[in-house]
Amino acid sequence: MTSRRIIALVLLAGVFIMEGFDIAAMSLAVPRLEVSLGLDPAGFGWVFTALLVGLGLGGALIAPLGDRFGRRTLIVLGCLGTGLATLGTASSSDIEHFLFWRTVTGLALGACLPNVSALSSELAPEKMRATLMAVVSAGIPVGLALAGLLAPELIAVLGWQGLFLVPGGFAVVLAGTLFLALEGGAPAREPADAAAPKAKLPQLVLFSAPWLFPFAVFAAMLAFNALNLYLLNSWLPTVLPGAGLSLDDAARVAGVANLAGLGIGIGASLLLDRWHKGLTLALLFGSMAASFAMIALTAPDQTRWTLLLMVGVGGANAGGMVLPGLCAYLFPARLLSSAVGMGVLVARLGAFAGPPLGGAMIAAKVPAQTFLGVAAIPALVCVLVALLVSRALLVRQRVEPAAVTA
Repeated sequence: MTSRRIIALVLLAGVFIMEGFDIAAMSLAVPRLEVSLGLDPAGFGWVFTALLVGLGLGGALIAPLGDRFGRRTLIVLGCLGTGLATLGTASSSDIEHFLFWRTVTGLALGACLPNVSALSSELAPEKMRATLMAVVSAGIPVGLALAGLLAPELIAVLGWQGLFLVPGGFAVVLAGTLFLALEGGAPAREPADAAAPKAKLPQLVLFSAPWLFPFAVFAAMLAFNALNLYLLNSWLPTVLPGAGLSLDDAARVAGVANLAGLGIGIGASLLLDRWHKGLTLALLFGSMAASFAMIALTAPDQTRWTLLLMVGVGGANAGGMVLPGLCAYLFPARLLSSAVGMGVLVARLGAFAGPPLGGAMIAAKVPAQTFLGVAAIPALVCVLVALLVSRALLVRQRVEPAAVTA
């Protein structure tokens, strides 16, 4: 790989760092807004969902344009829009303004992220696609961890607004850097296969033969993992104080747990490139389910729960890293942005349930053990779906015999 491509991949990872920090920022701010603005934490379920609605719409309606017009424009404008909307969130003073800015943030991220995943796949050597896509998307747990670990200091200096001012400013600067770095470098898209049919709406190709079954397998795992990802990252800083932790300790535990996803995700992606893809995913999600079940069966203990959350929450973040890599094996390059973008939309149908479900459990004063134990259920569903991956990979093998399969 050339140095230019390596620089491009590092900057693309920065987009995922921005996303991870942004996801954590709202959850870290919520327990503090009750004092600062008099807003009830239980009322923020739909604020968390607003981000997901925007992500789904942006991923389905805007991101696929990258397959036709190139990735660079979508990535730069999406990154810039995310930064401006995140800065806008820092000016919010009521639920309605939070709803508006989080929706706009989601639209911009949804337009950007599938193209980042697709471009990172195109820049990677063929036999390392899943690994390099995972390394790039490892920015998500890095961003989540940074938010948790830096939150006490940022809030001490800038108030809760600092949780949005810092990632917003970073995103604006990153957009300009990407504009310069991607210009004239590696192509923003891989040339389309000349033999491939030119569909006006490539998204619709995924809902017809032969791609419907692999897309359903991919999207189902995305959906149930996203439910866990947003359930946990939306409410963990609020739930853990109910188990006896301080707000600062809860933020740090959340940060450490998310950081564990970095190692888990890279390790799982290496296995995905070199071993059985379905079994790799089954082991990943099975470990998550076991960790949440153990939390449900044990009394609160900061050390023990931190270790278990590193497996459970870290595994959810790792799933978000690994599954786009699977997409590179399930679908040809001409469908990558569309597959990831539509996968984001379908996944949000599951993720939408996460924040309101958590809000309902918070309002019902469900114990922390039970709250976290519920996360074992979506993880078990992902295990069952992972068992269908080998069959889904056979579809591309039939259509494109030269494709790499499990």
